[in-house]
Amino acid sequence: MNEHRPEESLKIENIVASAKVTESLDLPSLASQLKDAEYNKKRFPGVVLRMQDPKIAALVFGSGKVVLTGAKSIDSLSRGLDILADQLRALGIDIPENPEYKIQNIVTSADLGTPINLNKIAVGFNLDKIEYEPEQFPGLVYRLDDPKVVVLLFGSGKLIITGGKVPEDAQRAVKRILSELSSLGLI
Repeated sequence: MNEHRPEESLKIENIVASAKVTESLDLPSLASQLKDAEYNKKRFPGVVLRMQDPKIAALVFGSGKVVLTGAKSIDSLSRGLDILADQLRALGIDIPENPEYKIQNIVTSADLGTPINLNKIAVGFNLDKIEYEPEQFPGLVYRLDDPKVVVLLFGSGKLIITGGKVPEDAQRAVKRILSELSSLGLI
């Protein structure tokens, strides 16, 4: 029999990171010089650059700060920031050689491989750490302290882990949930 291992089903869906690449940027000038740049000050206070490889959106602000979103791996996040830095340098903007970013959030999906009973879990888990209102949202929201993440559990056995700062946070969260569900006899 092929045994399902939830830790192996982990998949990064999105990484959001921020970086300070310079002291200030002239957004109208930037938008006019960068290919495919979107800038509409009335709708959003930054320039939006969509990259295709890796598939990442860079939100560039006048303060010199950048938010990168859509990365599916740490490697693609780093490559995206390098591409952006090169584009800005090509316009004569002074950007550090290896700009540093800070991960704000990693969203990961996982699959327990079996349906779960959210009502029983809601009763068995620590009540001050969960929210479960099936009339409003089909998932059970479970806030962990270690790792400090939020896990959305669905009756299908699918999980969404959000708030991680490193990929290992999701692995630790899944192991912890498996351990708790197993100790309650729920899987």
